[in-house]
Amino acid sequence: MDVAQRLENAPSHGEVIRCIDMHTTGEPTRIIYSGWPRLSGTLLDQREQAVADYDHLRKRIMLEPRGHIDMYGAIIIQETELVHSGEAQIGVLFTHNGGFSTMCGHATIALGRFLVDTHDLTVFPRRNELKANLDTATVDLSIHAPCGVIRVSVPTTADGNASDPSRPVSFLSAPAYAAALSLTVSIPEEVRWPELGDRRSIMLDLSYGGAFYALVDVKELGFVGLTQLDLPAISHAVSRLKPYLAQHPAIVDGLHEATDERLAFLYSVMVVDRSVGSWPDGVDGTETGLCFFADNQIDRSPTGSCVTARMALAHNKGVRKPGQRWAYNSVVSNFFDTGAFTASIAEERITRVETIKGTIRDAVTVRVEGKAFYTGTLALVVEKNDVTSESGFTLKQVVQV
Repeated sequence: MDVAQRLENAPSHGEVIRCIDMHTTGEPTRIIYSGWPRLSGTLLDQREQAVADYDHLRKRIMLEPRGHIDMYGAIIIQETELVHSGEAQIGVLFTHNGGFSTMCGHATIALGRFLVDTHDLTVFPRRNELKANLDTATVDLSIHAPCGVIRVSVPTTADGNASDPSRPVSFLSAPAYAAALSLTVSIPEEVRWPELGDRRSIMLDLSYGGAFYALVDVKELGFVGLTQLDLPAISHAVSRLKPYLAQHPAIVDGLHEATDERLAFLYSVMVVDRSVGSWPDGVDGTETGLCFFADNQIDRSPTGSCVTARMALAHNKGVRKPGQRWAYNSVVSNFFDTGAFTASIAEERITRVETIKGTIRDAVTVRVEGKAFYTGTLALVVEKNDVTSESGFTLKQVVQV
């Protein structure tokens, strides 16, 4: 018996947790397909149960020593209310260094490939419902995320039995909409950062793409752009800004444009530079964003759910037409000159959604495209008496203690 088999069979705390690791433009997705406890209720109920009862497992999977501060995860949920109704074939919970999200585009792109590639019905019980379109060499599936149903199209080999990594995965978003436009937010002395200079306020937008994003131009924060960037300085600025915005009355009011109270939180601050960006073929324009989410986690990818939010915002402002393709970059895709997400408003039809405030919002469906790749497989265990790694930790947490 080799070491790997011995570890999997050795007495440990809880089940072995099995994962597939992938990346989308360098942003990791750790897909948890076995060993996560069975949850109950609606998918949003299951998300609450995961937060309340199994956060130690999230930390074990995401944080050190098995992960790192910028790890990201997708937990496969086999049964949800929309899986039962036939509206989706599988569910998912998204997780990161600070908790559980409600939508993630880069992880959806990775998960789409994995769900086509697996033929293990213990992992994906409804796998046989997927039917390959041999004319287009694609497989379509529906994934139930906490924000709603995400319709995914995965390119395949000619026989339809496996995904084709040479072509992008695409997904159609849940309804997306602008929640608040051109908000002027005063920045008090205790929140300010050096690069802000003499400015006493900044202007930003709030938009929803499965989660809520505060979208702010990089120059509003006092930085020249997202090239030759002082990353520690802008990280410091956003680390001060994001918690302040989360409690700001104008932002909180905008967050109540959510369709469910459990979606009404500020997930991220996206810093945007519209003057730069890798320019793939077939697009009408390009821009770059630097996404800070969770506990000041930085997305290496262009951030698919925020691409959705940005497209909805641009459509609301009248600067993006249905069908017009736009490229969205991260600093990583710019560096490698590959990996940009492309997006378009997918339908002329406007979806009208009712918010918890009782208002009616015009929402759009956004198509996002990107590529994901496999990086490895894992079987995570906890040996008896291993106090250090039974949950998970960050170095910041240890130093602060």
